[in-house]
Amino acid sequence: MTLTVILRRLFLSALFLIVHQASADDTAARQLLTKLILGTSDEQAQAVTDLYDYGDPIIKDVISGWRVGEVSVLERDGKKMVLLKTGEGAYLDILTGQSVDPGGQEKISRAKRKLRKKLRRVVDFLDLSSSDPAERIKAVYKLGLSQKADYVEVIRERIDRQKDEEVKAAFQESLSISLLKNGSPEERLQAVNELGGIESFQARDFIETLKKETENEELIQAAEKALAKIDSAQKWTEFYGSIVHGLSTGSVLLLVSYGLAITFGLMGVINMAHGEFIAIGGYTVYVVQGWFASAYGVGSAGYEWYFIVALPAAFLTAALAGVLLERSVIQFLYRRPLESLLATWGVSMIIQQLIRLKFGAANVSVSSPEWLSGSIQAAGLSLSYNRLFLIGFAIFVIFGTWLLLNKTSWGLHVRATMQNRLMASSLGIKSTRVNMMTFAYGSGLAGLAGAFLSQIGNVGPSMGQTHIVDSFMVVVVGGVGNLMGAALSSMGMGMVQQLLQPFIGPVMGKITVLLVIILFLQFKPGGLFPSRSRSLED
Repeated sequence: MTLTVILRRLFLSALFLIVHQASADDTAARQLLTKLILGTSDEQAQAVTDLYDYGDPIIKDVISGWRVGEVSVLERDGKKMVLLKTGEGAYLDILTGQSVDPGGQEKISRAKRKLRKKLRRVVDFLDLSSSDPAERIKAVYKLGLSQKADYVEVIRERIDRQKDEEVKAAFQESLSISLLKNGSPEERLQAVNELGGIESFQARDFIETLKKETENEELIQAAEKALAKIDSAQKWTEFYGSIVHGLSTGSVLLLVSYGLAITFGLMGVINMAHGEFIAIGGYTVYVVQGWFASAYGVGSAGYEWYFIVALPAAFLTAALAGVLLERSVIQFLYRRPLESLLATWGVSMIIQQLIRLKFGAANVSVSSPEWLSGSIQAAGLSLSYNRLFLIGFAIFVIFGTWLLLNKTSWGLHVRATMQNRLMASSLGIKSTRVNMMTFAYGSGLAGLAGAFLSQIGNVGPSMGQTHIVDSFMVVVVGGVGNLMGAALSSMGMGMVQQLLQPFIGPVMGKITVLLVIILFLQFKPGGLFPSRSRSLED
């Protein structure tokens, strides 16, 4: 028997045990609910106590329905069935989970007032026994942050049952928060020390309140130490958060400016319509999303693939638009920067108006697929999937562009043409084709930038105009024609802006960055990596 077969059998056995255990828990919960509704007072009291150990969602549905008269009892063939109303004329047998037609013979059952109060507590504690660790963490924090005295023993009793260390830590933290208000002086002191030791952000305001209300000097000193630890940890978390947000902001700048670094830095064309290629990419994602929504339905498995399809579609659509612009206008304006600036500015207004005629002047929203909608928690930071994906894709674009320009014949032709157009043509390189493909690639990168911007904001006709100035600054600071310089300057500008925002605000942060760039260019007018050439044209 091979190792693969053994591992497969072990996996199937473990899966069977998990499913079997879940099925057994579900059956036990349904039996308890039936006993709760049909049993005597003593049986009902015992059933309420036993229900605390189950996290099946059916418990919440039945208890909520019983409290409002949506649970009925049907007697057939000497047997009583408990039914839950699930719709107009639709009933579900709680014990078997099968649909039942009572034929109008059911009798509505209602819980007594004293029992309803106990059942409300069952619903409050239901998620503490959920099979999903995230649900248990969410539920216990909700109870702990309420600081109700009734919840202290419930949380304390369930701590040792938790097998997952993260869940167990959440239970312990919630208990300590609750004890800040409901514990004895010794328990409060211990809770303060524990919460300070784990640097609990959630407990900060509660510890601050306790410090103001207590007269115990030992407790006040412990609270001050705990607050100092929490505040210090929070500052570092904010700093790391600014770094991560700066990387994501820099990634947006990189995607937006990399296409401009090629068309402006390598080709010498000042393309004021670059922002409209960004908008074309964003609207391409919007159209592809609409196609997938109509074909598969929003939320379906097929719909989740729309963004993967939209990325190459945005690149190709913007690249095609770039080819049309280069063949119709740009090819006549090489080495004429002022004329290219004026011409592309006019083209940008034409493209904006065409977009308004097609999609309207109002912005449109693009929803992220499920796999890009969530976030992960790490070291107190909340990192959204779409921004992490953006950072990763920006790195991919850097290496992909470097490989294209340095490891392919097309890249060799591009570099030769941009350095000396006449010499390259005399050596047999078709400069017209190189110009067209280079401009198309730069425009396609702008389309990719628009695709990612659609995931973190709305899509509108002028969405690219807000980034065009920053893009030119990135290219100039990095060094005209140097792609690595553009990458470093975009990341640097993104992080500096995010680090300054907590102190001077977003507007002043951007103004400060602009002033620093102006001063920097006074000393290094060629940027971080100034181009060096022996060409007399320079």
